[in-house]
Amino acid sequence: MHDRPRIEPFFHEGTGTWSYVVSRGTDAVIIDPVLDYEPASGRISTASARRLLDHVGREGLRVHRILETHAHADHLSAAAFLRASTGAPVAIGAGIRAVQANFAGVFQLAPTDPVLTDAFDTLLRDGDTIEAGALRFEVMATPGHTADSLAYRIDDHVFVGDTLFAPDVGAARCDFPGGDAESLYAAIQRLYALPDSTTLWLCHDYPSGGRAPRASVSVGESKLENRMLRGDTSLQAFVEARRTRDAALPAPKLLYPSLQVNIRGGRLPPAASNGQRYLTTPLRIELPAEGLVEDSP
Repeated sequence: MHDRPRIEPFFHEGTGTWSYVVSRGTDAVIIDPVLDYEPASGRISTASARRLLDHVGREGLRVHRILETHAHADHLSAAAFLRASTGAPVAIGAGIRAVQANFAGVFQLAPTDPVLTDAFDTLLRDGDTIEAGALRFEVMATPGHTADSLAYRIDDHVFVGDTLFAPDVGAARCDFPGGDAESLYAAIQRLYALPDSTTLWLCHDYPSGGRAPRASVSVGESKLENRMLRGDTSLQAFVEARRTRDAALPAPKLLYPSLQVNIRGGRLPPAASNGQRYLTTPLRIELPAEGLVEDSP
């Protein structure tokens, strides 16, 4: 009989993101690591990722895998930094190809560019098994928020990415390219079919009312109390509520910085001719634009 996995959560307050080191014995994986980024100054650092490495070092762990639940649009991934630091390969859902295709042109890349096709070591599909020493995860595809969304199940624990949030926050938005509210509903029904005692480990929390950030919720609690989708919520009711809410949501503050790094597996764009690296933001200019742009030659 295996010992229960040890789950160590790390909260990144600036983006409301939970990262995890999951271990059994000396074997470990890292899930959804964050790269620190200050938009105002352009400063990028690895302080949060080094907290994970510090834990790994203190506990004498060997990191076998770095697992992404999806290509995040609200924080930059530290997967490439941790890969270089530990030698562990990076895995993500096979749906990343659709996400890359949706955003490649925005960042002046071809979908077939090796910077994209070689960005991840492993592409995972529903039903795959991840062996990491004494750890064994079942891969569950959970599309709806994004095409590449996955959950990772080990024993009675599931790391759900953005699929579900704490009950007072709700569920993932579905208005990104490739998002679909009906698919998200189906993905959540798979989670709700698990025993009520199953622990769902969240990728984000946005606490309000002074409560502390929550890393997890049980299936039973979410079915009873989730504001967007309880166990008795119909597909039609969810789709209508989700579309109404999504129409009023602003774009994530780090949408473009995050995606241009995360579709590259956490790697920064190459340096320009002056040696400087840039994160770019495409502009949407509301017409009329007289005086805002240079005249064409």
